[in-house]
Amino acid sequence: MKKFLCILPALLMLMSPSLWAQKSGKSYVIGFYNLENLFDTYHDEGKNDYEYLPDGGNNWTDVKYAKKLSNMAKVIAEMKKDNGAWHAVLGVSEVENRHVLEDLVAEPAIADANYQIVHYDSPDRRGVDCALFYRPEVFKYIASEAIPFTFDVNTRIDWSRWTQEEKDAFRTRDILMVRGTIDNEMFAFFVCHLPSRLGGKGADLRPRGAEITYNRAMELQKEFPGIKIVVMGDMNDNPTDISMTEYLHAGKDNIEDVKDDAEFFDPFLRMIKDGYSSLYYRGEGNIFDIVMVNKALAHAAPGTFQIQPIVKKKYYGRVFSKPFMTNQTGQYKGTPFRTFSGGAFVGGFSDHYPTYIVIKK
Repeated sequence: MKKFLCILPALLMLMSPSLWAQKSGKSYVIGFYNLENLFDTYHDEGKNDYEYLPDGGNNWTDVKYAKKLSNMAKVIAEMKKDNGAWHAVLGVSEVENRHVLEDLVAEPAIADANYQIVHYDSPDRRGVDCALFYRPEVFKYIASEAIPFTFDVNTRIDWSRWTQEEKDAFRTRDILMVRGTIDNEMFAFFVCHLPSRLGGKGADLRPRGAEITYNRAMELQKEFPGIKIVVMGDMNDNPTDISMTEYLHAGKDNIEDVKDDAEFFDPFLRMIKDGYSSLYYRGEGNIFDIVMVNKALAHAAPGTFQIQPIVKKKYYGRVFSKPFMTNQTGQYKGTPFRTFSGGAFVGGFSDHYPTYIVIKK
């Protein structure tokens, strides 16, 4: 008997993460990845995608496109290797169209995941959209919608700096909302790519994008009491910026302090304060790639899905990086190894690291 008790801990340590999850309760990975300009080599009518054509500024050939697809798939497969299971749900941004999404999920490295796609063409001038991959064995799709950006007058944001002509000309990505169930529990996933910091007026636009997302999330909570909501995306803002803390009501870095149904818990708020980064902007580390949850997922009823601490038993989110995804030498050492550098194709991955959370019941 003593010999058996000594062997048991060793056996438990050798169990794969997925097998351990099965033994200790259902566990699923939910994440986000900015794929950094996943364009095909063909022109989409009405879109400014000319730099990603064979005769464009990036000399974007079929060979480079194939390398980009392979690299994106490699990262997703590496996350599966680390977690012992594929993402149940993975939001992505900076994708040109459904064609590139279909090519990506068909890559040999990730084809076994059987990812299904939710995607809408958005009015963004460059033609980049948000999308969602999901495993139909886990997530049962019910409905989705593309939520447009609007310059609503019923907002706290002062639009006085914007002329009507500027408003009419502005185009950005829609916000994607996908609703369905996991193990009979209702979920809604929002995938965002809020307006960039270029142009000088993004400080108005990102809070408005956050506000649009938040308002729709609150409507869903009224329509489906107890619904579990995940908001993810490239926010082009840090967890400490007002778009996140005030307009998405995710300003508390301690999960125990999230006590109101109108609040979100952002795991990356604590992480950025402790020095974590998912990308570098103008030489400084940031976390623009955020995955946050509503109170129903932060403090779930017993026996239902709840967000879990996954890094050092302290952090509820993870920034996923590996040496092959990171510059090892030169002036950009320690930063994400991207597709282009200094205008030259270097065959890297993305200028963002993916981020994710784990839910478990």
